[in-house]
Amino acid sequence: MSRRTNAPGRLRSHVMRIVSLLPAATELLHALGATGSIVGRSHECDFPAPGSPDGDALAATPTLTRQRTEFTSSAEVDRQVSASMNERQSLYELDADRLRSLQPDVIVTQDLCDVCSIDLAAVRRAAAAIDPPPAVVSLNPSSLEDVLEDLVRLGEVIDRPAEAGRALVGLRERIDRAMSHVAPFAGGERVLFLEWTDPPFSGGHWTPQLIEMAGGEHPLNPTEPKPTAERVTDADGSSRAAGPLLAERVAGKSRRIEPGEILLMDRQRPFDRVIVAPCGLDLEAAIAEVRKLLAGESEAEPADWFGRLEAVRGLSSDCLARPLGAQNEGVSSKRRGTPRVVVVDGSAMFNRPGPRLVDALEFLAATLQGRPEAMPRDFPAVGLVT
Repeated sequence: MSRRTNAPGRLRSHVMRIVSLLPAATELLHALGATGSIVGRSHECDFPAPGSPDGDALAATPTLTRQRTEFTSSAEVDRQVSASMNERQSLYELDADRLRSLQPDVIVTQDLCDVCSIDLAAVRRAAAAIDPPPAVVSLNPSSLEDVLEDLVRLGEVIDRPAEAGRALVGLRERIDRAMSHVAPFAGGERVLFLEWTDPPFSGGHWTPQLIEMAGGEHPLNPTEPKPTAERVTDADGSSRAAGPLLAERVAGKSRRIEPGEILLMDRQRPFDRVIVAPCGLDLEAAIAEVRKLLAGESEAEPADWFGRLEAVRGLSSDCLARPLGAQNEGVSSKRRGTPRVVVVDGSAMFNRPGPRLVDALEFLAATLQGRPEAMPRDFPAVGLVT
């Protein structure tokens, strides 16, 4: 008898062996209590962090991918990524030999973004060379609801449906609690959310949805109702017409924006808040990139576009970076005392479609609603102040 079957949801093995080639998948597996089953990971799978039993175990797990680009500056990385895409070359390398030696039951990867991790085709080729071949689970979320569905689906694949149910309930309770801070009939803050700084890229996929859920507006990439089938069948068997799902709104991918477009929109109606969370950068690196923008060191034209924004006026490259929450305690006004320019560890909190998107929602609700006491503890973000 084979030690496993290949159909997702029917995997059978004495000890489940999982390879995660996606940081978000590793975080989903951690939420399912399955970190100890991970036998191989990507080079970017770094949560849970070392210092805890699960974090130490993950850090000791073999790394199966390597990044071909090296971060020097936002503009240089953009050039490297563009060149790789034009030449149809992957930004990552997969150690197929080591992957084969690990004999995994399941490989979790993605088909959402070629810039984020190894491409699905390369993973499938490597999996086909393993005997018996493992199940390849590809995640492709575009909204917060998709992430929650991935949690449940992954729980079924690795035979942890009860753990998935408990984790789902906990996340939904936190989502409801965060949204309870949102004033339903008050005008929302206009948010400029940057996923890259040079050239500027707007927030995409689930990020505009999170901003709107927290009571804000994201005019550079607003959400739209998710389309549904033309007709649906209710529980009693009756059929009725179905329109867009108003409860689930989705946005397009992150897109490159010309500074002139941002400045024009800001002149027509200024952004109330600027949030910078560069994809793949930790907080320290993100702050450094924002300081370059404040110094006018952008390769985009005009080079000083960032400093011209209404919310940014008065800030200089030597401004102070203060942790959020502490300096706003006791402030009830939405405007007074809340930094208008905020820098976030995008790699940890916004770029990965995993459970920590709920932390990101809590952060947004606390920030946009002027509720610093609701800020998640130790959330990796700072406000820039003079």
